[in-house]
Amino acid sequence: MINLIFACDKNFLIGDQDRIPWHYKEDLLYYKSKTNGKPVLMGDKTYFSLKKYYKDKPFPYGKVYVASLDNLELDNATLVSDIDSFLSQYEGELWVVGGAMIYKLSLKYADRLYITHIDKEYSGNIYAPKIDFSLFDVIEKRQSLEFEELTYTVYERRR
Repeated sequence: MINLIFACDKNFLIGDQDRIPWHYKEDLLYYKSKTNGKPVLMGDKTYFSLKKYYKDKPFPYGKVYVASLDNLELDNATLVSDIDSFLSQYEGELWVVGGAMIYKLSLKYADRLYITHIDKEYSGNIYAPKIDFSLFDVIEKRQSLEFEELTYTVYERRR
């Protein structure tokens, strides 16, 4: 099962340079509850951005796959040079954790979307791909108890 997970503002903004433009501890805990110990796919920019936070500590994920066209030397990660081939043959659970281009390339393979909608506008320059929500059903939706602007929504692809 291929899962995409991200938070976005009203305009589907997901980032500003190499950082997230907001900080909601509750949403971070939600993200961690879904991805902790699980196999993840990310782009090289996301990988190096996360390395800044984790420095010498290992990522909290299971197997880490990094999509890049560059021949990179990666610590504790597997390089993926052909994302379509990788995703079309992948078996099992996988969490796609960014960035924007990886979300765009992965969207057609996504079984589920875990989107935290933030009912505010932020400044930034990185946006989620356009999603045809008519291809998905909402299977879970809940409002944050702490922040009224956060709505956790899970979409499942129609079969």
